[in-house]
Amino acid sequence: MSMPPQNELKENLKKLWLSEFAKQYAVQSGLAASEGWSYEKYLQRLCELELQQRESRKRQRLLAAARLPREKTLDNFERQRLKRNVERQFAALLSGEFLQRAENVLVFGSPGGGKTHLLAALGHELIGQGRSVYFVTCVLLVQKLLAAKQDLLLEKELKRLDKYEALIIDDIGYVQQNREEMEVLFTLLAHRYERHSVLLRIPVIVNTKSGDRLSNMTPI
Repeated sequence: MSMPPQNELKENLKKLWLSEFAKQYAVQSGLAASEGWSYEKYLQRLCELELQQRESRKRQRLLAAARLPREKTLDNFERQRLKRNVERQFAALLSGEFLQRAENVLVFGSPGGGKTHLLAALGHELIGQGRSVYFVTCVLLVQKLLAAKQDLLLEKELKRLDKYEALIIDDIGYVQQNREEMEVLFTLLAHRYERHSVLLRIPVIVNTKSGDRLSNMTPI
């Protein structure tokens, strides 16, 4: 026994991975009829809804993979604390163009100056643009790299990190800096050099009004 045409249409749309088409086509067909849309306009509207839903799902996947602090966004970041030159640099970074050039970013200043929040907020904005980001503390990153090296899987781990256009490393200044730790860290930085961007937070004491500096630099 064949299924009703409406149900068959829904199933076919799902098989074609057009889930938003399947959800919206009936509602949109009623709207099209009432407003006198052409067939082309009706299809165009369904395409727009499908693309919007796919972009939304993509951003959700990117956010889940990024491991960013969820509360540290641009909306609650106190940008007025930044010095004028830092604000200009930060505004330029928000465009995401530095990722295309595989440029690296250093953020350094005194403890408690909002450096982690600044980088996390930037990461959230990049994800909103559909860019892939990964946030990790330096201590945890080094532990993972050392474990991978011990298991002869360091190259595999480096390639796994290659899928992220922006790698945000928090608290690099707190690495104990023994030889093995520094070796794997610099192996990572050399591997990504001129290929993908690295964003580093470095806690140091500086004598400035805001206590923070941001430098868009390549190489590190």
